Amino acid sequence: MNLADVNALSPTAFVDAFGDIAEHTPWVAEVAAIARPFATREAMVDAFQAALARAPRRDQEALVRAHPDLAGKAALAPDSRKEQAGAGLGTLTSEELERFTDLNARYRERFGIPFILAVKGATKFQILEAFSARIGGGREEEFLTALAQVMRIIRFRLEERVDG
Repeated sequence: MNLADVNALSPTAFVDAFGDIAEHTPWVAEVAAIARPFATREAMVDAFQAALARAPRRDQEALVRAHPDLAGKAALAPDSRKEQAGAGLGTLTSEELERFTDLNARYRERFGIPFILAVKGATKFQILEAFSARIGGGREEEFLTALAQVMRIIRFRLEERVDG
């Protein structure tokens, strides 16, 4: 889709087209739509990221918690499935899957949120390295890191859907 098409969408059509960008949290698209017309794709990305950054903490937390565990068994949204498969998480050995499962559980127990990493372009080894590096961090630091990673995911997904 090109930017002219994006700008021409009704508010409802915009949310229909982009309501899943932030892990099936349509309010992000609803808020971003207010910033139209977008002069550039970068301005569109900025609008989505600003919507998340300015949201009340409870809404940010709900969005973070809506993300699936990496290499988990939950049903994934199409974008998440594609991103995780691209990082090799669909072809883990049983030992690797066990390690991801253990790290996911420990991370959720420690921080109360899923481990979030924008996996596009990463390998399973890089993801495990990030997991190990972040699991010892502080609660607020990890929440802010999770939000930053969600913003990266939003960028990647919009760049994939909207022509530059």
